[in-house]
Amino acid sequence: MARPKRQEARREQLTEAARRAVVERGLIGLRLGDVAEKAGMSPGSVLYYFPSLTELLQEVQREAVSRFCAAREDAVRGEPDPRRRLLMMIRSGLPESAGDELAFLLYELGAFARKDPAYAARYIELYQRQVGIYVGILEAGSATGAFRLTGDALSIARNLVILEDGYGLHITMAVPTYEPATAERQIIAYAETAAGCTLGDLT
Repeated sequence: MARPKRQEARREQLTEAARRAVVERGLIGLRLGDVAEKAGMSPGSVLYYFPSLTELLQEVQREAVSRFCAAREDAVRGEPDPRRRLLMMIRSGLPESAGDELAFLLYELGAFARKDPAYAARYIELYQRQVGIYVGILEAGSATGAFRLTGDALSIARNLVILEDGYGLHITMAVPTYEPATAERQIIAYAETAAGCTLGDLT
């Protein structure tokens, strides 16, 4: 019974090593040996747990998507005020800085989405989960009169996530073109218009 636990621990160790390798080196030129070195193992030993570097990076992506979505769900859970929930949701979706590790991972690994259906499916899941949270907030706010939506909740939610993705990418570039605070103000401005409410008076 101990063997499966050891295997799971090894897989977690390799996932962490791969995560650090991607953050430090990026995907361009990343080799299995780079991950093996981080983990203190041989490349052959890595392949015992993951048949390929691609499958190992898929696990890194899966873990990153899970963490990101869970953090966003936690950020708004338990807040009764729809306006505050909307504001907290916006703030939870932007990188804190160009060095935001989790955001960097998601953007960097996104390069595989064009070529690998498994990667693409997980990014679709990421997008849909975020949209779903926004839809819940917008519909609840509309039902209570806190929001006067200028369109359907789904379209507004989709636009908010797309805005976050666009600004987030520019924030995490090697030479950032947007500061997080500026991006936040721009998204809040759209949210206020689309939801028919004010958010700037909230702290």
